[in-house]
Amino acid sequence: MLDSQFSLIPADQPFAVAGALFAIALFGFWAEKKPWGKMVTGAVWAILGAILASNLGIIPKDAPAYSFVFKYLVPALIPLFLMHADVRRIIGESGRVGLAFILACIGTALGAVVASSLLDLGAREADLAGIFTATYTGGSVNYAAVIQSTGFDDANIISAATAVDNLMSAIFLAAIAIMPASMWLMGKYAQRSHAEEGETETQNQEKGVSGFSLAASITFALAVVALADGLVAVLNQASDFNFGSLRYVFITIFAVIPATFFPKQMQKMHGGQSLGLVLAFVFFAAIAAGADVAKLLGSAPILLAFVVILLLIHGVVVFVGGALISRLAIRITGNPEAGMALSLPELIIASNAAILGATTAPALAMARGWPALVTPGVLVGVAGYIVGTPLGLAIATLLG
Repeated sequence: MLDSQFSLIPADQPFAVAGALFAIALFGFWAEKKPWGKMVTGAVWAILGAILASNLGIIPKDAPAYSFVFKYLVPALIPLFLMHADVRRIIGESGRVGLAFILACIGTALGAVVASSLLDLGAREADLAGIFTATYTGGSVNYAAVIQSTGFDDANIISAATAVDNLMSAIFLAAIAIMPASMWLMGKYAQRSHAEEGETETQNQEKGVSGFSLAASITFALAVVALADGLVAVLNQASDFNFGSLRYVFITIFAVIPATFFPKQMQKMHGGQSLGLVLAFVFFAAIAAGADVAKLLGSAPILLAFVVILLLIHGVVVFVGGALISRLAIRITGNPEAGMALSLPELIIASNAAILGATTAPALAMARGWPALVTPGVLVGVAGYIVGTPLGLAIATLLG
């Protein structure tokens, strides 16, 4: 049997690993154009391809190249996606996605409580429930924070929990990305377009890519991230509060301001959103590569069962609850696009932001062709960073 650390492409060969990630992204774009693959987005194929490649020992499950993607490429995705953002449209979308995100937080907390009542995770069950509540409210930032706050020091369980988290997050992301392929399911929610005004024009401009336009797009993205990080550093020096949790809020603001006030100039930056989508697929592949199926099945089946129950309850609260809210709003107003009626894409992005954080939600929005949901996805994801840790600690205290 192969060593769990062995891979055909060694982890210490960053260019080979990066090449494999881009090859998986290329496979995603190729697969979604084929008759057998076009029912789902290329993001799903990239995720499944990375899980398969890592568990067959072709690519490593952990590598410095993955850390490079998370640390340096992910922040640049947001400005690339927001280069043509319309703030007027964003304001209307954010409120509904915010409501859906509240459902997502309730679903995660309720899922942790139900799973704890059905399974026995041992003496530290309450802490584990709190840890999973935190990570499925705002992502890995909260995961680490609650581990530290509860003093959870069992390295074996933490390792197993991390394996469960990586695998189930990837599977969950693939599952919700597939949902819009069902017209029956889409029909259960409010019918609303999430394409930005002028999207067709923007798509046409994306075809006229030049070296100048790509250089301008990359410069814009990196400048936005640099300004946001600079502001965080200045504010951290002037205050005891850690403004790092607001990093993506600042990135969003600095990206949206020129897109709103200088739209003609920003429209000249052709190719930025396409570049962002390529990097998003690479990001999805890097996430999915960490899903160690053998380790999970061998050492943490009860943790797997716990997370499956939690995510099932989360899904029921979000998607069944969202459908009920939508039907009620439509019945009261008689308008299928009533303001409080939630569409399936809005619920998916809110759920994504809760389970995986502020980075995957905008990436999935662009991959599914919902550019108007990019900024709301970032904002509710940041809200998850803020509320995830206290919610996780509250569940740990409640069950303790």
